[in-house]
Parts: sequence; structure tokens; C-alpha cells
Amino acid sequence: MDRTADDKHRGYRNKHDRRHMKDRSSREGDERRKDKLSRQDKEGEVREDDSKSQKQSTLQENNLNADVSNWGRSGGVYIPPFKLARMMKEVQDKSSVEYQRLTWDALRKSINGLVNKVNATNIKNIIPELFGENLIRGRGLFCRSCMKSQMASPGFTDVFAALVAVVNTKFPEVGELLLRRIVLQFKRAYKRNDKHQLLAAVKFIAHLVNQQVAHEIIALELLALMLENPTDDSVEVAVGFVKECGSILQDLSPKGLHGIFERFRGILHEGEIDKRVQFLIEGLFAIRKAKFQGHPAVRPELDLVEQEDQLTHEISLEEKIDPEITLDIFKPDPQFLESENRYEELKKTILGEESEDEAGSDAGSSEEEDDEDEDEDEDDENDDEEEDEQQMKIKDETETNLVNLRRTIYLTIMSSIDFEEAGHKLLKIKLEPGQERTYLRYYGLLGQRFCMINKVHQENFEKCFVQQYSMIHRLETNKLRNVAKFFAHLLGTFALPWHVLAYIRLTEEDTTSSSRIFIKILFQELSEHLGIRLLNEKLSDPSMQDSFESIFPKDNPKNTRFSINFFTSIGLGGITENLREYLKNMPRLIMQQQKPVSESDERSSGSDSSGSESESEAEQSSSSESESDREERERRHKKRRRH
Repeated sequence: MDRTADDKHRGYRNKHDRRHMKDRSSREGDERRKDKLSRQDKEGEVREDDSKSQKQSTLQENNLNADVSNWGRSGGVYIPPFKLARMMKEVQDKSSVEYQRLTWDALRKSINGLVNKVNATNIKNIIPELFGENLIRGRGLFCRSCMKSQMASPGFTDVFAALVAVVNTKFPEVGELLLRRIVLQFKRAYKRNDKHQLLAAVKFIAHLVNQQVAHEIIALELLALMLENPTDDSVEVAVGFVKECGSILQDLSPKGLHGIFERFRGILHEGEIDKRVQFLIEGLFAIRKAKFQGHPAVRPELDLVEQEDQLTHEISLEEKIDPEITLDIFKPDPQFLESENRYEELKKTILGEESEDEAGSDAGSSEEEDDEDEDEDEDDENDDEEEDEQQMKIKDETETNLVNLRRTIYLTIMSSIDFEEAGHKLLKIKLEPGQERTYLRYYGLLGQRFCMINKVHQENFEKCFVQQYSMIHRLETNKLRNVAKFFAHLLGTFALPWHVLAYIRLTEEDTTSSSRIFIKILFQELSEHLGIRLLNEKLSDPSMQDSFESIFPKDNPKNTRFSINFFTSIGLGGITENLREYLKNMPRLIMQQQKPVSESDERSSGSDSSGSESESEAEQSSSSESESDREERERRHKKRRRH
């Protein structure tokens, strides 16, 4: 025991112990070297396996063009567009699953590319390209792409909403599917308290309400849900939502918006939310007081859909929603070729035959020389189809051609730099100018150019004037004002003859409130164009008095006074000076007209008048005698009183 204690304190003293320790350290070093060598061998084997797998993948990529059955799913491998197009051309069976998958991948890439590059300036160019893709087959892809792009850049939400609004006019099922998915996204984000996703969904719904793709009832339901149990985040989201779509809610549902603002006022009075959110609510009240100035529902460059063409979808937050996620996944279609042909025909009706011809010419220019014979065969088939269509004429009662005509006119006008270019383009495609919601002098100049170029257009505008005035009571005040300003420009520039004013009869019985507003705006615009002096000279032209008799009637004093009072009330009393003089001289003219009539009556009744005169003289003499007797009696009575 003592020795072991000494060994601990003093170390190993004998040689045997030292040798044992040396052998032990050498064994441990040998084991470390063996482990290191084994690890290096394993790493070398892994590298060899990786190189083998890389070689196999390159071989598979090289054999991709040779074996059609191995195309299938790409599995993340990037295929260049030119190679993909070549692979699609090499496929013999166009209805095979491999070809359908290739077209599905191409459709997904095309839709994503178009949605990602859309903005307010190029949206009118993106829309025809988007309709060129099969949106019925790829409606799930379109909705997913729109939602992802909007989530990534919320500042372009109004642009995406405008794009969806245009698509919704032709494919309402696409707009409804997108709305259902966004509402479902809102409900999930609200349950998970995901503020970022909630703000994006709320903003998208607000702009869909502005474009009238979604009904305003969903906006009121959303606000009621957010303000039912108010928190700082929910009130902030609700304030942002009202800023986005409050302008259109004020027009469509003022009572509902008033109730929402009353709830905001109650939250302010309770004072349980943060000061920052209270300031947000106060700022919202200031915006409402200014009638949402600076927060328009739709920007002018994004107002692409007419109100009567839009289809509004009504979805409630309480109903169960099916997002139809299976539409985002590829599925083989046994009737693939038939569905593609049907969409091609539908695309022709949407974009028109001209766009198809242009697309065909662009595609033909990029094809190879080997496909020229096929193009000639297709041209022969198209010629045969055109001959068959000429033989069999079908009357279209769905007004599809009218809608396409209006769309072509609108796009032609809006894509032109000035009115001269627009007039040249419209005359080239043999179309007539249309009407926009807000009047611009541009359209007046365009109509003036049409009238100056050809007299046929002048006659058509004259017919249009008569038709518009006969149906003026059906127009809203804004449209009525636009029509009046347009025709006032044509009359003020003498592009339209002034005898069209003969169709207007200004009397109390023949006018309505709408027609009086039309006449008022028409003559006020004429006075601004010409000046009151030149306008009065034009209305006083003796050669045109037959056309102006209906506006300045002289048949009845009542109608004359009505016309004078009407023009005086609108600030144009100076053009009624001649009518006032006529009204002053009217009794004298009536007396002059009645004199020959009275003379003939006196000649025919001469005997009657003489008898009546003798009787009147006898009555006058008897009355004079009675008056003299009374005077004498009064004198006698006065004398007796004096005595």
C-alpha cells in the first residue's frame, strides 16, 4: 500500500512500467492511422459513385431526344425552349400523354410569364396574348399565378384585378374560381393570424370589388367580421380595406358603408385600441369627408371593361368553398384534340379573325422551309371553308359580333397617338367611331374628321343625332352630357349641318327633363365654341329660319314665353331678342289679323246693329231725363232747409 502511494506521488520508477506505457501509446497511434486510411477509402468510393451517377444523368439527357417514352415528367431538369419545341414537333401522336404533358408545361410557363410582366402600361398588349393561351385548360394555373404574383408585389394588385376583370367577361368560371380561392386564403390567414397574407388577400378582394368582379356584399361581410371583435391588427386591416374600396361602396351601398363607419366611431369611443390605430381611424373619417379623393375605385388606364359587360359573382364568407386544387395538376385528357380545336374557334371569336391572321403570319415567318407545303394545304382548306361560309349565311342573334366590334373600336382608339391616326386606322378597317364614358375633345375632333372626309359619315351622324335625341330620356346624366358635347362640337365646327336642330321642338309639352338638359348643354357648348354674337348671327340667318322655328316657336304666345324663359334661365337670353320683339308686337299683329274679320261681320249684320243703336239712344235719352229730374229735386230740398 505504501509503495503504490509512493508510485502515485513519484511516478513510475521501474523500467517494466515505462516499457508498458510506450507499447500502449504505439498501439493507439497505429489504430488512429488505420481509422484515417479507412475513412479516406470510403470517401473515394463515394466520389466514384457520384461521378458514375453524373455520367448516367448526362447519358440520360443525351438520350432524351432519342427515346420519346422517357420524356414524361421533367423532374426539375431544365429543357431549353428551342429543344422543347423540337421535341413537340417530333411527336407523331398529338393526343399522347407525353405530348399533353409537354403542352401543359409550355402553357404553365407562358401564363406565368405573361402575368409576371403585366403592368398598367402594357396590359392592353398582354390581354390578347393571354387570350391566345388555353385559359379553360389552364384556369387553375392562371389563378395560382395571379395569387402568387399579387402576394409578391401587392402594389400591382389593381393591375392584376383589371386583368382578371377582362378575363372574367369571357370566362366567368375563371373569375369565380379566383374569387373563391382568395376568399379561402383570407379565411385561413384570419384563423392563423397571418397578417402579411391577410393584408394581401384583403387588398385583392377590395380591387375585385372595385372592378365589380365580386359583389359588394362580400366587402360588407368582411368588414363586419374584422370589426366584430376589434383588435389593433384587425382594425388596421379594415381601415386599409375601406380606403381601397370605400369609393365604390359609397355608390353601391351607402347605408352599409354608413353602418361600418358607425362601428368605427364606436371603437374610437371605447378607446381600447392603440393610439396609432385611433389615428388611422380618424384619418379614414377625413378621407370619407373628402369623398375619397386620392383613392379612386379604378384608375382610368385600368378601366377596361364596360359596366354592362361585367359579370359579378356573389360569394359569402359563411359558405363552404371548394378551391378545386386539382386544376393545378396535370391530368391526361382523352378528348385533348377536340378541346383544343374548340378553344381555337372560341379564340377566333374573342380576338377576331384579323388577330388570328396576324398570329398565323408571324408563326409562318418563323417556321422552316419544310413546312411551306403544309401551309399551302391549310390555305386551300381555309379557302374551301370560306366558300362554304359564303354559301351558308347564319344570322347571329347573340350580339357577339357587336361586342367584338365595340372592343376593336375601343382598342383602336386608345392605341392611337392623336385623332388623325385614329381616324386613319378606323377608316382602314371600315368602322365608325364609338363613345367613351368620359367626353374628351379628342372624340369630337375624330367625328369632325369623319364628317369632313366623306359626306356619308355626315349623314350617319345626322341620323345618330335624331336617334339619340329620341331616346335621350333613357340615358344617364353623364352619358347625356357626353352626347350633347359631342354634337355641339360637330355643330360648332360646322361639320354637321344646322338643319338637324329642326328635330328639336322646344315647348313645355314636347320636352322632358332629360331633353331640356340636353338642349341646355348643347347651346351652352355652342356659345363657348362660337361666342354669343356669332351664335346669334347664325340663329338669325333668314335662310335657316325654317329649321329654327321649332326652337323659337311663334305659333302660340305660351310656347314663345316658354322658349324665352328657358334660354334666359340658362344664361343665353341674348339669342332671344328677335323672339322678344315678336312677343311685344304680337297683340298688334293679332289686331291686324282680326280687323278684316270684324269688318265682314259688321257688313253682314248691318240691320241688327242699327236697331241696337236706336235702342241704345232711347235708353240714353231716358236716362238723361231721369238724372235731370233728380238734380232739380235735390236743389228744391236744399232751398227748403235754408229757409
